[in-house]
Formats: sequence, C-alpha cells, structure tokens
Amino acid sequence: MSSVYRTHTCGALRPQNVGQEARLSGWVQRKRDHGNLLFIDLRDHYGVTQVVVDAGSPVFKTAETVRTESVITVTGKVVARDAATVNPRLATGQIELDAADMVVQSMAEPLPIPVHIENDTTPEELRLKYRFLDLRKDKLHKNIVLRSQVISSLRRRMIEQDFIEFQTPILTADSPEGARSYVVPSRLHPGKFYALPQAPQMFKQLLMVSGFDRYFQIAPCFRDEDARADRAPGEFYQLDFEMSFVTQEDVFAAIEPVLGGVFEEFAGFGRETPRKVTSLPFPRIPYAEALLTYGTDKPDLRNPLRIVDVGEVFTGSDFKVFASIVAAGGVVRALRAPKAGSQPRSFFDKLNSWAQSEGKPGLGYIVLEAGAAKGPIAKFVTGDRLAKLKAVTGAEDGDAVFFVADKPELAWKFAGQARTKVGQELGLIAEDEFRLCWIVDFPMFEYDEKAKKIDFSHNPFSMPQGGLEALETQDPLTINAWQYDIVCNGIELCSGAIRNHKPEIMYKAFGIAGYSKEEVEARFGGMLNAFKFGAPPHGGAAPGVDRIVMLLADEPNIREVICFPMNQQAVDLMMDAPAELPPEKLRELHIGLRLPPPRKD
Repeated sequence: MSSVYRTHTCGALRPQNVGQEARLSGWVQRKRDHGNLLFIDLRDHYGVTQVVVDAGSPVFKTAETVRTESVITVTGKVVARDAATVNPRLATGQIELDAADMVVQSMAEPLPIPVHIENDTTPEELRLKYRFLDLRKDKLHKNIVLRSQVISSLRRRMIEQDFIEFQTPILTADSPEGARSYVVPSRLHPGKFYALPQAPQMFKQLLMVSGFDRYFQIAPCFRDEDARADRAPGEFYQLDFEMSFVTQEDVFAAIEPVLGGVFEEFAGFGRETPRKVTSLPFPRIPYAEALLTYGTDKPDLRNPLRIVDVGEVFTGSDFKVFASIVAAGGVVRALRAPKAGSQPRSFFDKLNSWAQSEGKPGLGYIVLEAGAAKGPIAKFVTGDRLAKLKAVTGAEDGDAVFFVADKPELAWKFAGQARTKVGQELGLIAEDEFRLCWIVDFPMFEYDEKAKKIDFSHNPFSMPQGGLEALETQDPLTINAWQYDIVCNGIELCSGAIRNHKPEIMYKAFGIAGYSKEEVEARFGGMLNAFKFGAPPHGGAAPGVDRIVMLLADEPNIREVICFPMNQQAVDLMMDAPAELPPEKLRELHIGLRLPPPRKD
C-alpha cells in the first residue's frame, strides 16, 4: 500500500518494519503529554499505532494543538519500543512511529459524546443522534464488521448448496403478514398506494412456480412494529430462501448446516473460548409440547428446568385454591428445581415478591426433605398426592417444587416466566452455549377473542397437515400446519413453512378465516393465478440476520449490531426522519392531511 495518505494502515507495522519510513493516516484516539515527549494513539479501521513526537521536532506544536478524533497524516521512521514499554494488547505494540511530518486533514470540534472511555453511560438517544461517532467505538465497530462477515458466510454457504440469489421488488402490494405495512403513495395513480414488503413471501413462491428450484436473498423487510430488545422498528434483514419439491425434512436438511456452520464459525467472537453449538440435526419440539414443557414457543434450552402438568395431584384435594381452578377447567403446572431446597428462606421470599410484581398472587412452593414436604402449601401435599407429585416431576429430597395454577394460557405463560427466573436465580443457564431447536406442528388457526372469529395463527400461506380433507372434516382449531420456527437461546431466529400451492386449499383455508372467494382473488390474485398453471410443492424459511449477529456478538439489544438504527419510537435521530413534507410535495402526491388533535400531556 502506498499513496499520498498512507504507506501502511494503523494495524500493519511490525518489528520487521523497524528502520523503514512509513506514512499513516487516521484518527487521534488519545494523546499523552510526557513533557519532552508527546504520544498519540493513531487509529484507523485496521488498528492502532503509537506515534511519538519529540519536543524538539518541528511538528510538536501541531501535535500539541490537534484535538482528539481529528484526522491526521503522519510520516516518520518506524522504531522499536523499549522492552519496558511494549504493549502486548496491541498488534503493533512492539513498535512506534517517530513523527517527522504531520498534516492535519480535518480538525475535530469538541465531541458531543465520548468515543473512547471505559463503561460509557451515554444515553442511547445521544448515541443514535451521533451514530457516526458511536460507530468509532471499538466494540460497536467490531460488531458491524462481524455483521458483514456473517452475511458473507451465509451467502457463501447458500451458494455452495446450489441456491441462486435473486432480488425481489421493494414497491409491491399489501399482504397480511401479521404486522402493519409501510405504505408509499403513488404520484401516477392518485389515491393508490404501494406497500413495502413485510417479507418477499409471495415473490419467492412465484419464483418456484416460475421453475427456479432454489432461491435465496439477503432480504430487507419492512414492518411498522413497536421496538423490542430483539426487534428493530421499521426494517430488518433476513436470509430468505425457498425450495421446490421438498418436504419439511428437506428444508431442515438444507438450512441446518448453513446456520449451524455460521454459529460454529463465529462462536469465538469476542471470547477466548468458543461457545458450544448444538450439533446437527437440531432437536424438533412440537408446539404443544413447547408450551407445556417450557412455557413458551421460544424455549431457551440452556436452562435445564422443565415444567410438568400436575393437575391430577390437586384434583379433589383440600387445597381449594388449586382444586377449584382444576375443576373450572384450569391447570396446575409444576417446576422442579433440583437441590434448591438448601436455599435460604430469603430466596423463596424473593421469588414470591417477583411473582407479585408480575401481577400474580405469589409463587407457591414446597421443599422436599426427609421424605416429606415443607413450605406454605406442604400440608396439602402428603401421602399419595406427594408420591404422585414426585413420580410426575422426578423430584427428590433436597429439591424444591414451584407451582403455577390458572387458566391454561395464563398458566403456561407464567410458568415459562417462572422457569426463566428460577433458572437465572440458581445460576443454571449455560451461558457459553448456543442451543438451537426447531418448533414444529404449529396450529393452523386460532380463535381471536377480540374479533370473535377464527383467524390464522402463523402464516396464512402454509399447507395444513392433512390438506383439503383436514380443512373440510376437522375442527379448524385442531388442525396443525406444516409450519416451523428455529429458536436459539430463547430468541426466535426463523419462521418458515411448507407452502399451500393448491388454489382449492387456499380458498378453503382463507374461507375458514373469514375471507370470501372474491376477497382472496382481489388480494392474492397474482399468486392464485400462478398456482392455476402448475405449481410445484415448495417450502422455505427466513432466518433473521440481525438476530443471528446479535447472538454471536453477545449483545442484549439488536441496535448494537445495526449501522444506523432508529430509536424505540421509530425515529431516525441522526437524519431527522420521519419528517413533514412541504405542501407542494403533498399536492404532487395527491395527499391531504387529517392530523389527530395535539396530545394533552
């Protein structure tokens, strides 16, 4: 490398370069004035090199006045550091550059946020407003590089499996993907709107109908959803793929080595010891089993605790609270915590207070000791009932058993929360692992209590298990679909399905969900029309790129692996978006505003 600005990068010089002249350009990360000597840590994308400026040097005054984060070019001789001053934490730590010439390319103003300090507590709003400075931080910078490397790895692994990369439209029609769409007004067609794709769902299916066998895309997707720690508002990226003439197992066999390989490849990111990764094939857990055993359809398998149904233990018992819940159609779930019986009373009181903070009466428990039960509800769990409880849960002396009793849906959700809380409090979570699994056999439909109607529970374009016969003969709420998710450490990475490629099944499925034939044809006419001219059985999925990188980078918030994220209110603070449009632009788009009244805070 040789140019006006540099002969080497700031991460390139080594002891073998001693005695050579070199030119470096970068940002002034830190200055240290030692009286007769001034030291500058000069940083670029590739690393950091220490520059030394003698007080007698003609560039000393320039070095003294240059501010932190200014961009400079330094020319000088590479010299070896004394053994006592070698910095083993830097790749360039055995050398330094003795400055003979210095040019200030860009003087930085005083910084609005710190760039290089330990334990930075800068508010997120400021970090996002000055994201270009935030991205200079070493940890965040490495996260973004990791993101690029992960995408390259995903792309390479898909191509190696004969998938072909396509680009699907960004301006398209609205479709029911389970979230709000972003819409774009049409200037040429007054009163009509495009939608940004929530996913390339219909297009990738149409590619299969077109005769392409294996499609993939690192696809941008747009959803008007509220932010969460694992979900950015506005947009996200996914590894979208589809395959023809496949069963569910064929899809699993194609994507497991891709995801497993990526997690293995980057399992050591930021760590001395790589994390363990689930070996292939990933475990398959039916949806109903996941809700019962883990209290969620996104189980964290690093937690060894399991939930079991113990309603039979309390049926007709003297413990009227639980017995009445079971008699009314509710359930009782139990969570065995091995060896937790030795915990002090404060441990159980803390969990009880936590349950109350979640809006529950408390968290019932017993402790097994000397063949008997102790604790707040122990007097109701004796004799045959205790024996049955131990048989069902596998509990032994020294264990604690926690209980949740409620209506089924409320019970499994809170039991899942309790499983997570107890696992964390006991330090049972295997932090150095990536535990991946498939959740399968999702219900095709669910009952919408608010709308008082049956609706799709997952993906409306999925093939029901049992096909048309199941739709015509079964209670819709008992029909499962060929739908599946990949979950890693309690985070949903991927949703997918074997698709419904037959028009008659599509009409029937949407009819059950309350759509007329005319509505189906109006909203999905393009895909329906294509299916009438020969469609292959096909299926696919779409692992989320942002979440994969978030897990690999060990970041609790997805915004830490996105270059320019919005805040939780879906505002781009750096670019000031969304913004008002001038009246002439609104007229051009045939839009009149009807704004809500101002909020009274």
